[in-house]
Amino acid sequence: MAKPTGFMEYDREISPDRLPLTRICDWDEFHTHFDPEQQRTQSARCMDCGTPFCHSGLLIGGAASGCPINNLIPEWNELIYKGRWDKAFTRLMKTNNFPEFTGRVCPAPCEGACTLSIIEPAVTIKNDECSIIEYAFEQGWVVPCPPKTRTGKHVAVIGSGPSGLAAADELNKFGHNVTVFERADRIGGLLMYGIPNMKLDKSIIDRRIDIMKAEGIVFKTGVNVGQDITTDELQKEFDAVVICTGATKPRDLVCEGRDAKGIYFAVDFLSRNTKSLLDSKLEDGNFISAKDKNVIVIGGGDTGTDCVATSVRHGCKSVVQFEIMPQPPVERARNNPWPEWPKILRTDYGQEEAAAVFGRDPREYCVMTKKIEADENGNAVQIHTVQVEWKNVDGRFIPVEIPGTEQVRPADLVLIAMGFTGPEDALIEQFGLNRDARSNIDAAYGSFTTNVDGVFAAGDARRGQSLIVWAINEGRNAAKTCDSYLKTK
Repeated sequence: MAKPTGFMEYDREISPDRLPLTRICDWDEFHTHFDPEQQRTQSARCMDCGTPFCHSGLLIGGAASGCPINNLIPEWNELIYKGRWDKAFTRLMKTNNFPEFTGRVCPAPCEGACTLSIIEPAVTIKNDECSIIEYAFEQGWVVPCPPKTRTGKHVAVIGSGPSGLAAADELNKFGHNVTVFERADRIGGLLMYGIPNMKLDKSIIDRRIDIMKAEGIVFKTGVNVGQDITTDELQKEFDAVVICTGATKPRDLVCEGRDAKGIYFAVDFLSRNTKSLLDSKLEDGNFISAKDKNVIVIGGGDTGTDCVATSVRHGCKSVVQFEIMPQPPVERARNNPWPEWPKILRTDYGQEEAAAVFGRDPREYCVMTKKIEADENGNAVQIHTVQVEWKNVDGRFIPVEIPGTEQVRPADLVLIAMGFTGPEDALIEQFGLNRDARSNIDAAYGSFTTNVDGVFAAGDARRGQSLIVWAINEGRNAAKTCDSYLKTK
């Protein structure tokens, strides 16, 4: 363990974010990082809790409790405290291929399951993780480690998001020749174009990809498997295929006026902004601008928050974020005990920034969109909403409209951030893959094998929209199954 009395001596402190009114003037990461000594003090709070739940990765109440990739959290916290950063780095890399990603954008289910969080604020596990990997990069410890021998087997990985990268990394370590196909113009999938630069600077992704390239992994961008290369051609060229295309089919809004101009899926709004930012620092104009517009974001999750933050940086006239669910409690409810993921009210960076600019939290709860009104040119100008309450009707909780709560609000730009319904159809159909009841690729967790010989599936394409740590978990484990398969060929 770290310091036996550390959790009694030190309060939780996290490195401060850049001030909202400062950070909205650029697209740089808003997080700052403690120096090693400050982080060492925070690691000292990791207590001798007997049976740690932080690295359990259990599913409790339908959500992750603890780390799904089973990071050896108490071990590397102790090593940080003892100043053994090199050993902490080694321990961290045993379970996590990309701690520089998770240390920035993971929601940290590990902290929700931290034993200390029963009575005190949790250990700063996420910050500790990020500090280890960044210190390792600074010290030059993160270097390419190509396999000493090659098996002669060739594996295609389709998709370069977190699951695809994890699968490719592991398969390469096994000595297989790995080629990653990505239909976008840059590697990273969700990491590159789904998460804004201020949450995850794209140089962080490029830094890791450069290492993977040096280790022998081949990356091919701008290749849409199923169109630019058929699945038959792919199966003839490669000994195995791992599909990690994600769950990229957005859930649509069903309401009158949905066809008005100025309504976009959040993923299109965010990805086009990031591409333009990287291509030209937004000078090419190839993005959906929120400047001087009344923005409505429909959806209360992380993607909705990213839309709020991006709109604020564009210079929107106003921004409101609708959530159809009730506002969460400030503290754990009685039916949400530790070590379940705490379903509590959190104010994320986007809400902080909107509040700093407009003087109020942009979120409104229990709001249902009824209609979008357009002008004579077909452009969205207003949105009609109604408040709802959730009631148990025949054993199902459904939203019921509250009479007299109708509102009409200005809306020049409407962004749909209602999640995703599953993977896209074309590739699945061309491979002839079976699907599960939720339209995901049918491949059991643990085996990751599909109904087609030599074809495996992992990540959101298999499990549906989920966390980055689950994607890494699945990519790593699918690689193991694929490796076992290749040994029989």
